[in-house]
Amino acid sequence: MAGKVLEIQNLYSGYGKLKVLFDINISVEEGSITVVVGPNGAGKTTLLNTIAGLTTVYSGSIKFQGREIVGLSPHNIAKMGISYLLQMRNIASNLTVRDNLILGGYLLPDDLIEERMQEVINLFPQLKGFMDRKAGTLSGGERRMLAIAMTLMRSPKLLLLDEMSTDLAPILVKMMMNKIIELRDRLDLTILLVEQNAKQALEIGDYSYLLVSGEIRYEGDPKKLLKHPEFSQLYLGIKR
Repeated sequence: MAGKVLEIQNLYSGYGKLKVLFDINISVEEGSITVVVGPNGAGKTTLLNTIAGLTTVYSGSIKFQGREIVGLSPHNIAKMGISYLLQMRNIASNLTVRDNLILGGYLLPDDLIEERMQEVINLFPQLKGFMDRKAGTLSGGERRMLAIAMTLMRSPKLLLLDEMSTDLAPILVKMMMNKIIELRDRLDLTILLVEQNAKQALEIGDYSYLLVSGEIRYEGDPKKLLKHPEFSQLYLGIKR
């Protein structure tokens, strides 16, 4: 039976004196796609930053595979098997696709990098012919694929994805969501996806949370949240 890969309890966090998240309780089951949706400014990115060790935690607990990670450095959290794909600045535009993948595998022994690169690039056949091209010359969808491929170089146990749909055309958003499902199924990955594009994300999720103004306003079946008669009001924080 699958267990909890990530368990967040009574979490309050933010940046310095600025509190952003209030009493957050989230569980992420092994092998699942757990979706956190909410309007702009809801605290979704802060949630991922907190898991990755990039914020101030005032109180609460974050356990990864049963181990407390609050207080650990971002480097040590990454070494444990958590890969974080930031919304912006997630590739090095002036480096080649190959060099970006090597950069993504910075925690790997040198003798494993080439082997792992081949495994990862097989998941993204669109990139195979671009290994020696500068990453900045790729299309928006191709850059997003490269960014995901970089996070997979370290064979993560938990993948944190921040706003995958940003600046992508609707057809590319659909393609990226399908790719997330494929990665979950082929690699037995556990994925925590935060998205402002609620409809697309909820359609692929196994479990969902609605975050509004730093608080969880709903948790449960993503399909039920999508069909909730007061979804728009909930999403905007008008209804509780």
